[in-house]
Amino acid sequence: MLNLKTISKILGALLGIEALLMSLCLFVSLWYKDNDIAAFLWAILITVAAGSVFRLMGRHADNTIGRRDAYFVVAVAWVIFSLFGTLPFLISGDIPNFTNAFFETMSGFTTTGATIVDYPEHLPKGLLFWRSLTQWIGGLGIVFFTIAILPSLVGGSLKVFAAESTGPIKSKLHPRLSTGAKWIWIVYFVLTVACILSYKVCGMNWFDSFNYAMTSTATGGFGTESGSIATFHSPSEEYVCTIFCFLSGVNFTLLYTSVAGFKFRQLFRNSEFKFYTTMIAAFTVFIMLELIFQRNYEVEHAFRSSVFQVVSFITTTGLYSDDAAKWLM
Repeated sequence: MLNLKTISKILGALLGIEALLMSLCLFVSLWYKDNDIAAFLWAILITVAAGSVFRLMGRHADNTIGRRDAYFVVAVAWVIFSLFGTLPFLISGDIPNFTNAFFETMSGFTTTGATIVDYPEHLPKGLLFWRSLTQWIGGLGIVFFTIAILPSLVGGSLKVFAAESTGPIKSKLHPRLSTGAKWIWIVYFVLTVACILSYKVCGMNWFDSFNYAMTSTATGGFGTESGSIATFHSPSEEYVCTIFCFLSGVNFTLLYTSVAGFKFRQLFRNSEFKFYTTMIAAFTVFIMLELIFQRNYEVEHAFRSSVFQVVSFITTTGLYSDDAAKWLM
């Protein structure tokens, strides 16, 4: 039997988190005085109300759950988070079709990057920020995020984390999983802040810097412009995007243990990291030579275009700086 009280408690907490995230987007809408302010207000109220109902259903619940409960929570959490995530799109009317809105939201939270929005630049700023934020939260996983900030769930967090993770767990950073999750989120957050500042230094405005930094470090690929990074025609921004997408494609546990402990040799000796970098280097050189000799690209342009696209493809980010389809013609 499923422990429905504990499951309800977790889902209520998740919806509370989602309402807080929407509040950030409401602030963006207020700052830019866009027409999606009412949409976010209603979306927040509805989400808080639903979360309160779940919390009420889960009152007096204990903090331990079984493996079956854990897998159920992970599966249902993604669906519920995405269902309520459609509200800003639907209420604003910018994506009036539920199927399209659900697709866009689920694509964000899973960092898939597929979109039904042909011209994102036509969307209000708050909705653009919400699209990017869904990918940033999805970059490490919704449930992983919960483990990091809700210590009350530690009793069953290991099983939830096992259900959420996509690979074998060979070691833990700290005895308490919630502590390890927090440190990995710190790495993720630091990467994002560094990416924001780097984009800004390279000439992006603050709004685009935040959005592209969130989707770059999440390796998701949503953009504020239909032309992606290519819209800005900035080699420096393309290099920044390449570097942070590359770093975000590295195992975050490995990044944490290597950088925090100043054990950089451990990073370069790691077989996973060596294979990752070797693959990127090999394909970059191959495509670079093709662009130079077959497409008459200059050396720097060929290198920049090839390394950007290779990193974007391998990390499944989906951002682009060049029309790679033309390379095959």
